[in-house]
Amino acid sequence: MLEVADTETQNHGPVDLRAEFANAGISDVLYGLDRDLVGLKPVKARIREIASLLLVERVRQKYGYATEAPTLHMSFTGNPGTGKTTVALRMASILKALGFVRQGQLISVTRDDLVGQYIGHTAPKTKEILKKAIGGVLFIDEAYYLYRPDNERDYGQEAIEILLQVMENQREDLVVILAGYADRMEKFFTLNPGFRSRIAHHIDFPDYENPELLSISETMLARQNYHFTPEARDVMRRYIERRREQPYFSNARSIRNALDRARLRQANRLVAYEGPIQPEMLTMIEPGDLLGSRVFLENPGNTGEIDA
Repeated sequence: MLEVADTETQNHGPVDLRAEFANAGISDVLYGLDRDLVGLKPVKARIREIASLLLVERVRQKYGYATEAPTLHMSFTGNPGTGKTTVALRMASILKALGFVRQGQLISVTRDDLVGQYIGHTAPKTKEILKKAIGGVLFIDEAYYLYRPDNERDYGQEAIEILLQVMENQREDLVVILAGYADRMEKFFTLNPGFRSRIAHHIDFPDYENPELLSISETMLARQNYHFTPEARDVMRRYIERRREQPYFSNARSIRNALDRARLRQANRLVAYEGPIQPEMLTMIEPGDLLGSRVFLENPGNTGEIDA
């Protein structure tokens, strides 16, 4: 049983954690996560667990039970387009709401933002990024590219050493989230045990199921005041089935690209329309706007990104 911190603590009444949760504004953040992201139930459950842990930790600090700042650095693993950046943004809001970072900004970077091209270039670049991130969250996408052991003249190791030092010494006001493919991240941690020892939370982001991708496509259109006709919705369902079997599939990112091109075809179709159009036609995605994609050709080829 824990000993109370002092006489003042003994005089406190019961703690209403639900009220603490609501007053911190965390419920709004979690609601926004549910609203904005389809599926990802395991991810959302982990985020809620982490939020609960941090809330209890804050209350423990108030009562004098906490002895040191918790380690909050994280690893997000999964394929492209599975919501890692969006969840990182929400996590930054949770950390700020609970007082674990001062400002709550999210600084998203890749290797090119941290590693220089010549001697003496890497340290200033890395430190400049860290300066911007202090007080919030630094999100490093495809973090494994920082380490290139096959290149003796690579400067990524210098960036890694600076990051590790700051992750340890300034963990009370900076949270670092490393992100990338699961297998490559595992190899990266094996080759860089200093990172693994500093990561407190590992969260895996699963691929979306086909019905979830269809729902995502409808949500994306609705945000821009578009919608599928019933026939076009069925074509989109078929598009998703075919697209995910082809190269370079990136979950929600591929869906967004496909919809951008569908809107392009819709605009060309409307401009070519003879005579006036009804205003509602401006909002409708028709089957032909999707069927023009190379995904529906027999042999679309393998020429790179094919969300066309």
